[in-house]
Amino acid sequence: MPRSKAASTAAEAGEVYKTLIGEGNDCVIKAMVLCGGRGLGHFDSGLQGGVHLCTSEEEVTDYASKMLGNNLITKQTTAEGLPCNKVMLVERMYMRREMYLSIMLDREAGGPLFIVSPSGGTSIEDVAEATPELIFTQPVDIEKGISEKETSFIATALGFKPESERHTECQSVINKLYTMFRAKDCTMLEVNPLAETPDGRVLVCDAKVNFDDNAEYRQSEVFEYRDRSQEDAREVEAAKYDLNYIGLTGNVGCMVNGAGL
Repeated sequence: MPRSKAASTAAEAGEVYKTLIGEGNDCVIKAMVLCGGRGLGHFDSGLQGGVHLCTSEEEVTDYASKMLGNNLITKQTTAEGLPCNKVMLVERMYMRREMYLSIMLDREAGGPLFIVSPSGGTSIEDVAEATPELIFTQPVDIEKGISEKETSFIATALGFKPESERHTECQSVINKLYTMFRAKDCTMLEVNPLAETPDGRVLVCDAKVNFDDNAEYRQSEVFEYRDRSQEDAREVEAAKYDLNYIGLTGNVGCMVNGAGL
């Protein structure tokens, strides 16, 4: 993974840039808001975009001050958006190629299913619609685990030449991602982009991970990171009383007592 660290204030963001990234080096500052489309979103403060390239401490602190404490609005949020309480500083990666990789639980496969594409860095739905031939799948037997043959197929589907050092490196990353998927009770792990750098590294540059709520009792360390400020306040309040609440627009509601016996 690229070097990165979160910050809660503009001053802290500047310090992270100096100590982790290094003065004069390029870095990316990202709004830590739980939604997609951050780069094309906008803040209620007027700032356009939740992802920006910075080349100095002054730029980092300026962007951080305009992001923190404001709401980011994207195509995946409501009109009010979601609050930005933290920003992430990440070293800029110079990518030779961008790929897509995800693992999810699939009913038809009866277990984990890899969905990969050598075309990453953009919405996988757009890739599937425009070039369906660039989408590859690989089911995994959850009892046996992932095999060398399966990791080889996935690495090859991603565009790496079999038996090359980069192909082997990609297989290693695939194994690590699958191990995490199983160990942490994930329901989905999406990496976009998975990047190949000019010096031969294979890096997870951005990821979205969902966890099984039913596994909270054994994944307490993971669930401690849950940020309720990113959720509908009405749903959070209802959860205190073990109630399910689904927010809708309008002024008509429906209260029921369940589905019977």
